[in-house]
Amino acid sequence: MSDTPPILWQPSESFARHSRLKHYLNWLKEKKGLDFQGYPGAWAWSVEQPADFWESIWEYFQVISHSPYARPMSDDPMPDTRWFEGSTLNYAEHIFRSKNESHPAIVFQSERHALREVSWAELEQAVARMAAYLRSIGVEKGDRVVAFLPNIPEATVAFLAACSIGAIWSSCSPDFGVHSVVDRFQQIEPKVLFAVDGYQYNGKPYDKMGAVGELCDKLPTLGKTILLPYLDEQAGAGLLPNGILWAEAMKTEAAGLSFEAVPFAHPIWVLYSSGTTGIPKAITHSHGGVLLEHYKYLAFHNDVHPGERFFWFSTTGWMMWNFVQASLLVGATIVLYDGSPGYPDLNVLWAFTEQAGIHHFGTSAPYLVACMKQGLQPGKDYGLSRLRSIGSTGAPLPPEAFGYVYREIKEGVWLCSMSGGTDVCTAFVGGCPLEPVYLGEIQCRCLGCALYAFDDDGQPAVDEVGEMVITRPMPSMPIFFWNDEDKQRYLASYFELYPGVWRHGDWVKVTPRHSLVILGRSDATLNRQGIRIGTAEIYRAVNQVREVKDSLIVNLELSGGRHYMPLFVLMNEGEALTDEVKGRLRQILRSEYSPRHVPDEIIEVRDIPYTISGKKLEAPVKKILLGRPPEKAANPDSMRNPESLDFFVEFGKGIE
Repeated sequence: MSDTPPILWQPSESFARHSRLKHYLNWLKEKKGLDFQGYPGAWAWSVEQPADFWESIWEYFQVISHSPYARPMSDDPMPDTRWFEGSTLNYAEHIFRSKNESHPAIVFQSERHALREVSWAELEQAVARMAAYLRSIGVEKGDRVVAFLPNIPEATVAFLAACSIGAIWSSCSPDFGVHSVVDRFQQIEPKVLFAVDGYQYNGKPYDKMGAVGELCDKLPTLGKTILLPYLDEQAGAGLLPNGILWAEAMKTEAAGLSFEAVPFAHPIWVLYSSGTTGIPKAITHSHGGVLLEHYKYLAFHNDVHPGERFFWFSTTGWMMWNFVQASLLVGATIVLYDGSPGYPDLNVLWAFTEQAGIHHFGTSAPYLVACMKQGLQPGKDYGLSRLRSIGSTGAPLPPEAFGYVYREIKEGVWLCSMSGGTDVCTAFVGGCPLEPVYLGEIQCRCLGCALYAFDDDGQPAVDEVGEMVITRPMPSMPIFFWNDEDKQRYLASYFELYPGVWRHGDWVKVTPRHSLVILGRSDATLNRQGIRIGTAEIYRAVNQVREVKDSLIVNLELSGGRHYMPLFVLMNEGEALTDEVKGRLRQILRSEYSPRHVPDEIIEVRDIPYTISGKKLEAPVKKILLGRPPEKAANPDSMRNPESLDFFVEFGKGIE
């Protein structure tokens, strides 16, 4: 059994007692006669009795349904489980039920715009006007409305307007290339496009009018393009086919905001996989499924209270943007930032946190690691007086970054590391306001999520690394992939290895404490002399070397049973990959892990390849090094820096 790591945070009696999760558990005791001795008991009940659990979420949050349901869930196995059949509802209706004029609905700032607030009354009026405009041009329930917008209040308005009338939303960030956007939007045949003329990032303006024009040409089903002048206030829509300015659309008179009641399983939005090796999968979620899941997660696992300010650094091209909008359901103020997290330097988001009065700060694990490596002291420099929690996702957060959060950001903060995916628009594992935070570990498996680590025999294992699987259905699992009529892509994506069991593609360890450690993608696992090594372990060690900015590791199986494991490193500006640095890297890997963790070679590169959504391309690099043509190993349109693959193509030619 592995050693128990130190506890970094323990909820006070008051913190736990006032948490929304504790209130729910008390409600279960009072209303249902269920008395659990701690969180593990509640989790076990939630996965053993999923129909009862999800019905309790429906009742506890008093879901507004305009027709009765027959039963909470059908007996069909994944992925054909049906939920709350007969019910009709609307996600946006529940958001506006939570409006609170004592607090703003939105707080926004960008590189070019000073901090401003949007009241609930202003948001409701804007959504009503935009919904009225969409109806006036013939948008109906089931039509697709897409957006090429930054993380700005107008994106929230456009989403809620589409959602309120039962239209299906989909968005891409304007930093996506035209080809990437077309690969996504063309699949769903949109009727309306929202777009900006350009944006600013890292202090530089980016004109996107040419890109918007191309999108109009390549999306033949578009009936209208609504242009928001964002970079240049004088930008016009006249050159766009069927173009209209945002301000003109907003002149539409609206008697008030109404909501189209749709079936529980009606699509709410389409999200996309990274598209690393082909056309991105168009992952479609339901109104009812994400409504229940987001109520559960934001209230119980993030402990967001009405009036608190919820921020997650994101763009409209990442599922975390949708997740931020979801915090409106529980009465939060959403906090939006448009710009680079490193401009003018990495302190910008910490200064923003104090200025905007953020209670819940969310970011990616690499951002926290970057702050740590630069020696930032946000707590000392900015106070962070209102900050209650820090969320981290996107990659495993290394233990030393856990320590950094408590040492340099805020001593008593609740660190909520979480992991899930675009596939379910939520996290499977995350925070728990009733449990301690252990160094390097995620607190819990979330309620209603039957997650296990499967060993080589397909059996649940404790305290050893295994395949992350979900053995029971969840309502926010995709209802389908768009244009996947027979569900072949869906089944191949999740159910190929274990029939009837969702395989997520991560390596995970469930500890005896019920906490978890994510060790990276299982398709990028390093197999050394029969021992499986998660890439996250390598990256944790590399992060301790200040000269190294980033890294990528693969293990190649060569002819004759040979193995070759190179470590590619990107050095910080002004630093060199000396023999001393190489020796230090090897020593850390050998002493903190094992001799098997030591790479065969350490090679400096000019860049590490990433997808647009910030994922390292470990598996595609491995394929390229084994001789696969780069265009077949990775889709350049899904990448942030496709030119970074050139090095690996050349390097692979020397591998025998």
